[in-house]
Amino acid sequence: MVGLSEGEKHFIRGGIAQDLRADGRRRLQFRALTVETGIIPQANGSARVRMGATEVIASVKAELGKPTILHPDKGKVSIYVDCSPTAAPMFEGRGSEELSAELSVGLQRCLLGGKSGAGAAIDLSSLIVVEGKACWDLYIDGLVVSSDGNLLDALAAAIKVALSDTGIPKVNVSLNNETDGEPEVDISDEEFLQFDTSGVPVIITLTKVGKHYIVDATSEEESQMSSAVSVSVNSHGQICGLTKRGGAGLDPSVIFDMISVAKNVSQRFYTLLESAFAAAEAVADE
Repeated sequence: MVGLSEGEKHFIRGGIAQDLRADGRRRLQFRALTVETGIIPQANGSARVRMGATEVIASVKAELGKPTILHPDKGKVSIYVDCSPTAAPMFEGRGSEELSAELSVGLQRCLLGGKSGAGAAIDLSSLIVVEGKACWDLYIDGLVVSSDGNLLDALAAAIKVALSDTGIPKVNVSLNNETDGEPEVDISDEEFLQFDTSGVPVIITLTKVGKHYIVDATSEEESQMSSAVSVSVNSHGQICGLTKRGGAGLDPSVIFDMISVAKNVSQRFYTLLESAFAAAEAVADE
């Protein structure tokens, strides 16, 4: 928990009410964003994202598995987030476990849809190798390195970039009648297929402070929030998922307004992320 004096709290709330935040931004303005790719050689894809003083890492590991009986035409994706004990003083000891679980669930709701895979922003059918027999399982791990607010959005951005950096090994499949039709799979060490991230959304969290809401809140601003709504939006402006935190209830009209604002500002965030990704690719090619 961020410790603030009453004067500091009043300053933060008053600034947001006047559309001038403590760091000079306006209510719907993001912090500077930087991206690095390929930072974990052992992973199929990885990325580091910094938004102000918030820093997160995402990695993607692809392993061959078997589809579930209920969904033989879909692969599987799991998301797990961990918070480094050095990311913030409150993360020392077991202080980070609750937040790690909350972030993991939030990302799953916004990126993976329902339990059946319906509404999933990541196309699970694209992970099938042989229907009912073999599929790719993606294990996505997020790590909070430094925490200064807006962790869910930063992690979602890192996951999107890490998926863009992910190479899925090319697979040659042959069915063997001697093993009851079980496929024989030959995984290439040299040929890789790029993961399609066109449908993977970003997450825009609108944090309500007083009568107003802001994007990309810092830890100090989050300490003054009454509630927050996180909306995942793809590049076509379609809503892929929604999650809320904070004890204060919201009128449905306010939620609809927040969704509308999130859709509008998401395009600005896409531009920031694409520019940062292009800069990271240019550095990698040097």
